[in-house]
Amino acid sequence: MKSHIISGIFMLCFFLCQKAKAQEQGVASYYADSFNGQMMANGAVYDPDELTCAHPTAPLGSIMKIARKDNPDQSVIVRVVDRGPYVKGRIVDLSKRAAKELGILHMGIADVVVGLIKSPGVIICP
Repeated sequence: MKSHIISGIFMLCFFLCQKAKAQEQGVASYYADSFNGQMMANGAVYDPDELTCAHPTAPLGSIMKIARKDNPDQSVIVRVVDRGPYVKGRIVDLSKRAAKELGILHMGIADVVVGLIKSPGVIICP
């Protein structure tokens, strides 16, 4: 009985670690100025000066690394506070500050790689 429990725990940890390392590629955009002061999915008010993002499936409160596909050294660490984007083909909406740090303010959108660093309640494996 104990071996089945230990085996199950091991498999669960393995599964969670694999999920935590998942990466996506796609198009990032950033919130328009009209969103300033609007309520986000996590209950907080949107602040364009915070390093935050909207993602369709990552748990709220997750920490993600967003890197430009054309320059992987240019990246930003953000916290998921909202759901979206709701534009077909886009995988993440960034706060204005995050977009600025990523260097996409002048373009509006960019091809990116999104990686999950930390998810609430999930241990990230080394």
